[in-house]
Amino acid sequence: MLSHEIDGRAFTELAGVSFDHQGAELAGHVLLDTLEDAGYSTDDFDAVGALTAAAVPFADAMLHAAASRGQDLDAFVMDFVYPSIKGPSIKGKRVVLLDAWLSEKSFVQTSSLVTLRHGNELSLDCGIVSREGAELVAVASLVGGVGGGMDGAQAGGGPTARALRTKLELIDPVDDSRRTLPFICAYDERLFSPAAASEPQR
Repeated sequence: MLSHEIDGRAFTELAGVSFDHQGAELAGHVLLDTLEDAGYSTDDFDAVGALTAAAVPFADAMLHAAASRGQDLDAFVMDFVYPSIKGPSIKGKRVVLLDAWLSEKSFVQTSSLVTLRHGNELSLDCGIVSREGAELVAVASLVGGVGGGMDGAQAGGGPTARALRTKLELIDPVDDSRRTLPFICAYDERLFSPAAASEPQR
């Protein structure tokens, strides 16, 4: 399903997966499994926050996947109109921020992709979470391309190969403090065949 969405496109919000009944269910479980493989079970975080509109259905999918396992997980959405969150309070909670496809490439389709290129908006996300009284433990995505390398797979190893793990350095826009967070994604974008960045999105 991801190959069908990604191959031949410069970027996609993966709506063909997130709004498909089977795709959403699978994505929720894959994201939970990938985080757990990286050392973050639902015992280690209490809520997942959608960085972009494309991530909202995936955060919801994780909430339902966790519920099907008898686990408690809340979800929320980053709000940039008035820097805050939408959803249950995250005060005192440990949170993971989530996007659908988070990449270093200089695409401009979503705020998070611009963020990783220039280092501003994702740092703002971190600052908002901190000021909501929550602890940010990791950043995650279903598909990613942020340095590092793949665990247990080589590029071109097939659409079931995963995952990419690396670190992101964020700067708090209020006090200029720096922190490094793990970045965990289920599938490395190099497993697929996206169009060159200069090609228009279909």
